[in-house]
Amino acid sequence: MDDLRVGIGDALGTDYLSLSDQLTPTQLDYLRRTREFVDHEVLPVINGYWERAEFPWPLVEKLAKLGVVGDGIEGYGCPPLDPLSRGLVYMELSRGDGSLGTFVGVQAGLAMQSIAQCGSEEQKQRWLPGMAALEKIGAFALTEPDHGSDSVSLETTARRDGDFYVIDGAKKWIGNGSIADVIVVWARDTEDGKVKGFLVEKGAPGYRAEVIEGKGSLRAVWQAQIALEGVRVPAENRLPGANSFADCARVLVGTRSACAWMALGHAVAGAEAALSYSKRRKQFGKSLASFQIVQQRLVHMLADVTAMQLYCMQIARLAEAGSLAPTLAGLAKLHNTSKARGVLAEARDLLGGNGILLDFHVIRHMVDNEAVHTFEGTETMQTLIVGRDITGIGAFV
Repeated sequence: MDDLRVGIGDALGTDYLSLSDQLTPTQLDYLRRTREFVDHEVLPVINGYWERAEFPWPLVEKLAKLGVVGDGIEGYGCPPLDPLSRGLVYMELSRGDGSLGTFVGVQAGLAMQSIAQCGSEEQKQRWLPGMAALEKIGAFALTEPDHGSDSVSLETTARRDGDFYVIDGAKKWIGNGSIADVIVVWARDTEDGKVKGFLVEKGAPGYRAEVIEGKGSLRAVWQAQIALEGVRVPAENRLPGANSFADCARVLVGTRSACAWMALGHAVAGAEAALSYSKRRKQFGKSLASFQIVQQRLVHMLADVTAMQLYCMQIARLAEAGSLAPTLAGLAKLHNTSKARGVLAEARDLLGGNGILLDFHVIRHMVDNEAVHTFEGTETMQTLIVGRDITGIGAFV
């Protein structure tokens, strides 16, 4: 059966519209380097980490040398990633494994961007270079156990006490929360009721993080349930540019774009695996790809992947022009994660029984995309937000 598995370095032509011809040499270099890393370092080993629910520290060490972590932040040791290069990196990492793409999304797109957008110059200098080099790990603590989609209603509080803030509350689904050197915690200031951001450092008394077990998705990255009980944070650790939930929302716009690219990576992996398998798998005396119904399904998968690519290319162009609205990022996210679900379901079905084996990669991408479909705003919430934008009528509180 080994000859039926997706081969390392397979190039099966999911770029049917030759969109890569529009990439600059720099963008192509980021794509090439990340793809080679995925093919030669990630794919040969990731199934074991995923099955054991083990964080792939050796891959993180190798990723640090690749020079792709920074999410487009300028300076502070971050690589010069334009929005399209940034998206290509997320796409390729997720084509390898959703856990790795999610890890970088939390590290760079959430934690680093919070500091870059809302932090003081001193905070940026202290944290961003080490985070770009993956010498320091970051986390982003917004979601709470009783407030998933309704994140604006967070109950975690920050009370001023002299030269400190005292933070109390609970967070859930916090990527890197158990391993981070710095955690961006969003809490409601008891003095003015505004949501603000704070940098909680590793080892702070009263901060407890427990890895969430039993996940069937993104098993090779750790999310934590966090308790904050009287955590004293120096006043200088408050993010001076984070003074309302709107400031947090600005960070989230970028991560929704990243989700669209991640979903594309998962879909590309599934489509390429299905095409490769159907050409190699023999049934009734000929390859599966010889049958009309199989070709029809492969073409429909390709059509969906191509549409996802067009969404990603356009939101990157809009981001480059400084005109990417939150609703457009949300629309791309809901479209791509939904389409990826369909592509991966088709791929799994085309592989038959082999489709549920990790050796063939598809089932891992299928369940990992379920998490992408949910986090950073579910399809339902993105639909309601875009619906409000186009009708002028809010259908939710």
